[in-house]
Amino acid sequence: QVQLVESGGGLVQAGGSLRLSCATSGRTFSGYVMGWFRQTPGKEREFVAIWNSGNIYYRDSVKGRFTISRDNTKNTVSLQMNNLKPEDTAVYYCAAATRWGSPAPEMFAYWGQGTQVTVSS
Repeated sequence: QVQLVESGGGLVQAGGSLRLSCATSGRTFSGYVMGWFRQTPGKEREFVAIWNSGNIYYRDSVKGRFTISRDNTKNTVSLQMNNLKPEDTAVYYCAAATRWGSPAPEMFAYWGQGTQVTVSS
């Protein structure tokens, strides 16, 4: 069992940066696949970035702008978001999975409560 708590969301102008953090509980954090997802009203939740045993995946629209990182000593995973665009506006969720299968949200069993990111034009 793992609990996830996101922080760092907010309002930023286009071109700005935000850093999201996810604090986790549990003694086996290093064994989890960790991911960031986002969702806007009326749309399905989509993956943004995933860290799986050193293999990192980004959705195409954030490549070169977002960076996922994790610190196994602090049980945290972060998402640095640079050059933000209005289309990045969404609720961002941190998620954990016990095994890797695909970036589909249904592969992740544990979720944080979400943090709002709003990018103004």
